[in-house]
Amino acid sequence: MFGANFSTFHPTVFILLVLGNGALILVFSVQTLHEPMYIFLSMLAGTDILLSTTTIPKALGIFWFHAGEIAFDACITQMFFIHVAFSGVLVAMAVDRFVAICNPLHYATILTPVFVAKIGGLVALRGVGLTISFPGLASRLPYCGSHTIAYTYCEHMAVVKLACGATTVDNLYAFAVAIFLGVGDVAFIAYSYGQIVRTVIHFPSPEARAKAGSTCTAHVCVILFFYGPGFLSVVMQRFGPSTSAAKVILANLYLLFPPALDPIVYGVKTKQIRERLFKMLRPKQVDPT
Repeated sequence: MFGANFSTFHPTVFILLVLGNGALILVFSVQTLHEPMYIFLSMLAGTDILLSTTTIPKALGIFWFHAGEIAFDACITQMFFIHVAFSGVLVAMAVDRFVAICNPLHYATILTPVFVAKIGGLVALRGVGLTISFPGLASRLPYCGSHTIAYTYCEHMAVVKLACGATTVDNLYAFAVAIFLGVGDVAFIAYSYGQIVRTVIHFPSPEARAKAGSTCTAHVCVILFFYGPGFLSVVMQRFGPSTSAAKVILANLYLLFPPALDPIVYGVKTKQIRERLFKMLRPKQVDPT
């Protein structure tokens, strides 16, 4: 069913990806890093694992064992989990940074455990609620022509393009979801960071401005990793040629590198995460006396 033959993935990168994000979740759960920022980071790590484990094993099978076929039901299931992964965790993290910098004195009273749980629940419900229709819409279409997708995973519109019936509803719904999730999320994040910049430039000292900016650096990097290739991939899938080496490679890199880079970025930029991780890895010392 898949027509891509570009060996973008390597098993070692996939293993490191899962281990890196799994280590973040373990650090947050075991080492009592339960502040809202770390809860949202654990959600991001879980989303990265969901996205990568849903898609990369099949991609590895294609590249390494030429196992290019996938059952239609499995394809539909993969489609669902791929789109659920776009669940808005980065928006929740933008809320956290906005409150931490623009209203730090009330951070604990605003981002209470109950409020954070509500945000997490809304993120999950939004991801499931908006994407659960994709498998149903794709399943009802007749497929009587080519069954070959020029990608290594079952993206909704890539599957819909194989249909020989009317796909207007699918196209309109996919466009509406893309606008709501993509443009809406970016607009909210941009507004949050606009307010953050306005606040930071009024800080009294360069040291305070630098400290505030450093707390947002990792989040900004992750936003660029996620939305940059994502938008390029969506645009190329909608408006590019049906088969394109650049389009396929970009789509594969989008699945692999943001989840792989997220734990590296936060591990390097966040001192508390590094310290807790080193503490977990350090052998316990026993005093024989």
